[in-house]
Amino acid sequence: MIFDIVMPKMGESLTEGTVLEWKKAVGDTIDKDETLLEIATDKVDAEIPSPVSGILIEIIGKVNQTYDIDTIIARVETSDDIQSHIPKDNPPVRSAEPLGVKTALREAPPQPTTFGDDRVYSPLVRSIAAQEGISPAELQGIPGSGFRGRVSKKDVLFYLETRDSSNKKTHSLRGLEETGLAQRVAAEDVEIIEMDSMRKSIAKHMRKSVDTSAHVYSVSEADMTAIMAFISENNAAFKKQHGHSITVTHFITKAVRDALLKFPLINSSLDGSKIIRHKHLNIGIAVAVGDGLVVPPVRYAEAKSLLEISDSISDIVSRAREKKLTLDDLEGATFSITNFGVFSNLAGYPIINQPNMAILGVGAIKKKPVVIETKTGDEIAIRQMCVFTLGFDHRLIDGAMGGQFIEEIMKNLESVDPAKELAGNLQ
Repeated sequence: MIFDIVMPKMGESLTEGTVLEWKKAVGDTIDKDETLLEIATDKVDAEIPSPVSGILIEIIGKVNQTYDIDTIIARVETSDDIQSHIPKDNPPVRSAEPLGVKTALREAPPQPTTFGDDRVYSPLVRSIAAQEGISPAELQGIPGSGFRGRVSKKDVLFYLETRDSSNKKTHSLRGLEETGLAQRVAAEDVEIIEMDSMRKSIAKHMRKSVDTSAHVYSVSEADMTAIMAFISENNAAFKKQHGHSITVTHFITKAVRDALLKFPLINSSLDGSKIIRHKHLNIGIAVAVGDGLVVPPVRYAEAKSLLEISDSISDIVSRAREKKLTLDDLEGATFSITNFGVFSNLAGYPIINQPNMAILGVGAIKKKPVVIETKTGDEIAIRQMCVFTLGFDHRLIDGAMGGQFIEEIMKNLESVDPAKELAGNLQ
């Protein structure tokens, strides 16, 4: 029996995917759940398993081409008789399953759904563009308000309202304009490498953030000695009991959560002049994956204990590095944390993760001499110190609030009693 492999739906807002690499060739045998190909969306790359065992008899989806979900991209021949009762004239049915559904055989090959550039556009956006005579070049220049610059219906309609009254170019928001340098340099002196889809998405998202938010930074320092001593003494027992390590990121996330509860305006977004105050604290954790970066959030952090936050972070970091995150796993962060310290950097100035209002950068924890107050007077002691950088959007958050917020995080870190926080969770 022939099974049609379709472009899978990775999340509710996903309409298309790009074929990155086929892990099998025509004629190869493949087992059920064995990786068949790798795809990319504008938010995540993912390895896609085969839904059946059999022989790969046809590859239709071309590498680096983009296809609508439920479009046939390959065919597998198998002796299984599953779903053989489905009439062949049934149209394909969309599914949220990891590899979509098996559709009736169709003769027409799939057509790529690109629209003049490498961004992903919904069918509605493409339809409006066609009806209103928006050229591919114009669509490419429209700044998107969605995650990593995704263009929405609202963005297109706003563009239509303003394009006749303004001739200002918006291409700079994309951040990937060609300068002609690649054509001007001598070919023997350089190597020209095309960005992969994740790097393109990051580039556009970061450029858009710089052009959107009025970035301001506050820097502070926290004494992490007590936390580091606790981790050193208890990590082995914690890992044995819970299956993963307890790390400084878990304590930092808890400290941020507690500070956000006192400063709820920082857990907001802006839509023009409208302030959107999020009721839930979804704290994004930046995770390096290969040559890229993703920021999956710890959802509903307001209701989680330190142990629950620890479990959540361990889960999302593990799945991010194994390329098992879905599109939905990456959406919804209301505040973000990025850790420069894992690379021994003392500090950094992070770019805000849109549409957040703030981001916390974490530096390396270093032993250094520090003046401390004691009952007998000031003394110099060796302490484990960490520099923190808060980047915030001055359109909404003033310096006073930003400064108070980061100091609240510092206070939470220095006053925490790890043993009390994890009481009953250590053997």
